[in-house]
Amino acid sequence: MANKLNSLAHTKWLCKYHIVFIPKYRRKAIFNQYRRDLRDYIRLLCKYKGVEIIEGHMMPDHVHLLVSIPPKLSVSQFMGYLKGKSALMMFDRHANLKYKYGNRHFWAEGYYVSTVGLNESTIKKYIRDQEKHDIAMDRLTSVEYSDPFKGK
Repeated sequence: MANKLNSLAHTKWLCKYHIVFIPKYRRKAIFNQYRRDLRDYIRLLCKYKGVEIIEGHMMPDHVHLLVSIPPKLSVSQFMGYLKGKSALMMFDRHANLKYKYGNRHFWAEGYYVSTVGLNESTIKKYIRDQEKHDIAMDRLTSVEYSDPFKGK
C-alpha cells in the first residue's frame, strides 16, 4: 500500500516524507495520556487533509512520521496545520498544559523533513514507459491540426 501510486485528476504521485518535530524546549511531554491523545489527534488531522501515515513513532521528546502528502499540499502548509491544530486540541483537552506552555505554544518552531524517493531504475522504467504511451496515443489520433496563423 505504501508503494502504490496515488492519483488526482491529472496527476500520478508518490510523495513520501520523513518528518521529525519536537515539543517546546524539548520537554519530555509525550508520555502516558498525552501520548495517546497526541497520536489520535495526529491521525485525525492527517485524515482530514488526505495525508497517509505510513509509519509513526512518538518518543518522550520528539515525534517521527513517515507520511505520504498529496502534491496539492506543501510540506510547510501541512506541518503548520498539524502542529497548530494539534497544539490547540491538546490545550483544550489538557488545560493544565497552558501553564507550562505559555501562549499556547506546545511545539517548538521548525521541523526536520527529508524526502523518501524512488530508486533510479524505477524512474528510468517510468520514463521509458511514458514515451511508449505517448507514441501509442499519437498513433490513435487521427485528426491533423493545421496552423491557424498560416493563410490558406
